[in-house]
Amino acid sequence: MSGAAVRAAVAQARRVVVKVGSSSLTTPEGGIAPDAVRDLVDVLASVRARGAEVVLVSSGAIAAGLAPLGLRSRPTALAAQQAAASVGQGVLAHHYQREFARHGVVTGQVLLTVDDVMRRSHYRNAHQTFAKLLEFGALPIVNENDTVATAEIRFGDNDRLAALVAHLVHADLLVLLSDVDGLYTAKPGTPGAHLISDVRALNELADVDVSATGSAVGTGGMVTKTEAARIATGAGIPVVLTSAGNAAQALAGEQVGTLFHATGRRRRTRLLWLAHATEGKGVLVLDAGAVRAVVERRASLLPAGLTGVEGHFVAGDPVDLAGPDGTVVARGLVNFDSEELPQLLGRSTHALKKELGAAYEREVVHRDDLVVL
Repeated sequence: MSGAAVRAAVAQARRVVVKVGSSSLTTPEGGIAPDAVRDLVDVLASVRARGAEVVLVSSGAIAAGLAPLGLRSRPTALAAQQAAASVGQGVLAHHYQREFARHGVVTGQVLLTVDDVMRRSHYRNAHQTFAKLLEFGALPIVNENDTVATAEIRFGDNDRLAALVAHLVHADLLVLLSDVDGLYTAKPGTPGAHLISDVRALNELADVDVSATGSAVGTGGMVTKTEAARIATGAGIPVVLTSAGNAAQALAGEQVGTLFHATGRRRRTRLLWLAHATEGKGVLVLDAGAVRAVVERRASLLPAGLTGVEGHFVAGDPVDLAGPDGTVVARGLVNFDSEELPQLLGRSTHALKKELGAAYEREVVHRDDLVVL
């Protein structure tokens, strides 16, 4: 499909996830920029008025809490960030609620942690919450729950969160709004740098420098945005990356920003969850035959194909599956604790049943709980 055709389809999207970064909502010193919030809300309200559903993933809680707490810059200590988020989240929600009320739109706040997408039961609950909010005609406003997130367990940026939310709510489009108007061939301002209007495959960006960091009040940058685009487009969702000032034009399908074309088909939610919303708690080392079975035939992993176990985990945890050279080829939900597996290495399920009982005649990782990376 041509770029023009995809842009036209963008304007017809029935369910849209829009992510806005901290720098687009706040002043450089911290604190809400009321005009910026009002302008964004006006754009999103117009999208709803044409009959589309909107989910907003909004950064800015920590930044909004800086000025009220007398902080001059984003703190580096986790506890201070959480304190700023605690103050700023209420400030941010109040501004959104007031501005959307001008358009007769009810908002609902959804604060997510990594646990909410790593654990299947939490993931289902989040999906049901979004579905019911949209059914009621409310506009969900999503942010990471910075107040309770720990340093080890957090999304780290709202770009990745937005991509996962886009899949979770079965969105037709993801729009990433920031303080730059798109992806450039080099850092904007560099001689010869120009805007990339269309990306049809992420490997086209092999020679593009995406190392520029985010603003002083945010955490993202082009690396996180291209990663979010990879997650969303791989699940069949096109992505538009542009500045908040271009939001109206982008959502109308006009030629602004960078359009990342969908590269894959929508995947089952649990497979996307495994691939992008989890981290392996350990590593299962496979022999060459098991690698071929898992990767090429999409078969379950049996004990006979195991040669090693690394890390500590319990049954039900996500683990990485690696080949003899250490390359991770898949991720799946393991059916045994790490302490149980050493005695199973290289053995057939028939032999294990005979020696240890019927409970051991099962897959180490079932194919329905496995995704090739």
